[in-house]
Amino acid sequence: MEKDIVYRREGSQATITLNNPASGNIINTDTVAAVADICAEISEDDSIRAVIITGKDHFSKGTDRRQFSQEEAGQDILERLSIASLIGNLERPTIAAIAGDAFGQGLEIALACDIRMCADNARFSMDHAVFGDIPWDGGTQRLARLVGRGVALQMILCPEIIDAAEAYRIGLVGRIVPAMELMKEAAAAAREIAAKGPIALRYVREAIYKGMDLTLAQGLRLEADLYFLLHTTRDRAEGITAFREKRIPHFTGS
Repeated sequence: MEKDIVYRREGSQATITLNNPASGNIINTDTVAAVADICAEISEDDSIRAVIITGKDHFSKGTDRRQFSQEEAGQDILERLSIASLIGNLERPTIAAIAGDAFGQGLEIALACDIRMCADNARFSMDHAVFGDIPWDGGTQRLARLVGRGVALQMILCPEIIDAAEAYRIGLVGRIVPAMELMKEAAAAAREIAAKGPIALRYVREAIYKGMDLTLAQGLRLEADLYFLLHTTRDRAEGITAFREKRIPHFTGS
């Protein structure tokens, strides 16, 4: 019997695959618990430098709403179903490789990733309002930051299904590839990222994510502070030495 979540390591990259295509890879508490364990393992392994999130056949059609019973309508069930925060809190660059449908909470998972690429058969919808609900796993916040307030409101208040071309046009995804090439291209992007200095990558993510909540002047100061801090690392010295010696740098994350 196949697992609903498949975790695979290949060199310095890891892949988390939602693997229950019969259900559309809907999210339940067991899914979240499994992903939580995987994220904890990744966080403790410094050799992992990039993470791909994907789903078999479909990315994810959203939440298993059967778990929202009257008895479990409070904060506890939301915490046990929240998966986007687990992905978003990973201190590694993350790539969402999206094929098929990314609906509701499935789209919220993709939004929690740093990079989103999709197959040409991908479809997207923030469809919570269809069920009399609102996005609750980061959707209202991450979507508006990514595509702008007006587009986010349009997608949430009038939850139509959009295709890959429209997702690219509004900036929801950064790249469209043929469905058969999706995982190959995601793996290539992960390898490219993993070859970079891990400290530099971490500082880039910190500067961008934290900077969005600061004024421009504060953000520029944060960027400068991280730049000077990077100069104290061995990886920075290795990068300069490798450039001078015309060789590939060997970064150690120190």
